[in-house]
Amino acid sequence: MRNGQRIAVVAGVCAAVVSVVGFGAYSLLGDDGSGGGAAAADGGPGGDDEPAGPPTDEEVLTASGAFLDAWAAGDAVAAAELTSDPEAARAALEALAADASLTEVAIEAGTPDGASVPFSLDATVAHGDEEPAELGWETALSVVRDEASGEPVVAWAPTVIHPNLAEGQSLETGPISEVPPVEALDRNGAVLSADDYPSLAPVIAELQERYGEQAGGSAGAETRIVDAEGETVTSLLELAEPTAGQVPTTIDPTVQRAAEDAVADSASASVVAIQPSTGAIHAVANSPADGFDTALEGSYAPGSTFKIVTASLLLDRDLASPGAEHPCPKHFTHGGWEFQNLDEFEIEGGTFADSFARSCNTAFISQAPELSDDELGSHARDAFGLGLDWQVGVTSMDGAVPTQSDAQMAASLIGQGGVRMNPLTMASVSATVKNGSFLQPYLVPADFDGRQLAQAPSPLPTAGDLRSLMSRTAANGTAAEAMAGLGGDIGGKTGSAEVDGQDKPNAWFTGYRNDLAVAAVVPDSGHGGTFAGPLVADVLRVAP
Repeated sequence: MRNGQRIAVVAGVCAAVVSVVGFGAYSLLGDDGSGGGAAAADGGPGGDDEPAGPPTDEEVLTASGAFLDAWAAGDAVAAAELTSDPEAARAALEALAADASLTEVAIEAGTPDGASVPFSLDATVAHGDEEPAELGWETALSVVRDEASGEPVVAWAPTVIHPNLAEGQSLETGPISEVPPVEALDRNGAVLSADDYPSLAPVIAELQERYGEQAGGSAGAETRIVDAEGETVTSLLELAEPTAGQVPTTIDPTVQRAAEDAVADSASASVVAIQPSTGAIHAVANSPADGFDTALEGSYAPGSTFKIVTASLLLDRDLASPGAEHPCPKHFTHGGWEFQNLDEFEIEGGTFADSFARSCNTAFISQAPELSDDELGSHARDAFGLGLDWQVGVTSMDGAVPTQSDAQMAASLIGQGGVRMNPLTMASVSATVKNGSFLQPYLVPADFDGRQLAQAPSPLPTAGDLRSLMSRTAANGTAAEAMAGLGGDIGGKTGSAEVDGQDKPNAWFTGYRNDLAVAAVVPDSGHGGTFAGPLVADVLRVAP
């Protein structure tokens, strides 16, 4: 035992056990044994005159002893009343058990140095299910004369509790992190690292926030000094290290690497890859990697890539057929707005397949008078799942095709107006065509947390015709240059979406190869086949 008196208390559990003697025994007896002490003889407490000047040595011993006696006995109220700031002292002392989880405290006083009394504190920290641990420190208190009463009291300061405590700070014991850490696993069970795949950093962070509590990990526990906002200032004791839970994902490392490489040289670009036969998301990539997650959450007009959806509607309504003649004039007016094709081209005597392959705007807009305002949105939802409440496993924007009228309705037919998509939704459009029915894309398997995936009412009724249209476009249409050299079952569609205030359109491309569907957007760049197409093709090359 160190020099001085030692007091032990089991806070909140049992009464104090005082070893040797209590600090109150420091009050000196008078020469005649009366207990009056030197303080009374000098006009201190109990004398006729108000005490003046700093506390005497005897008063320092008496005041500090009484305070430490009460603290050791677990009586925060009594201890606080013996300080210069009872309210603050009581709150701080009571918080040691309630917030810092100090279940046992042993105090040992040192030799006073004037008005200062050093002491050491040893405690047991017991928090939740963690193994109890020992924590100790040395600090000191000072005795001053109370300005109002003249009585010697402990000068209250946060350092009475701990030498490193400042105003507004406190001790607490709790989890090291707000939620337990997680390891995101790829489809093969290997850990996905943001160092290896920078674009996945925000995805991994959201997986921790969303699934940390149910992934089987632990947030760990520590005793620390925190500021008024609860932020850690200093860690004093680690009770348990955090352990990571595991969250499975559908990321394919080969496809993810290809997607990361594809966007790496672009100042702004986003790519998503989906397996059509399952809906599993195999890759998500953004450039810059630390920017907004456009791939999953972006909201852009998709331009002519959306003609896949419109073509499906026209085919379903018998307003078009791949091999049938279909008008593609230079201009077409609807709702008071004159629409035109790129460079005002026209196709005389061409088929609908010709118009799709060359991305003829007027071929689609010319059918606007035959459609009701809500038909496009209904078909997008029922056939392609767009606008349903997707449960991907992370935050996503699931497509928007609002009901519009007149010129805005016509513009929606070519992916402008109020239509809003992102690489996730446009990759899903290609995946739906390739698979023949909508399967909601997902990044975390639904059986991991029991989510219910969105479902479309029926298979895609026009899938066969759409595959032929997209295949032709990839072979000798606007997508041909980007898709050149890709073998297997391929299909593609370009898009260039005009945006007010931009000098250049947003470049779009979506396509599939075998059992992989990919979409990309490169904002403010130019034609989809030139700027977005090569990104998609680079990812499709790794398709098995």
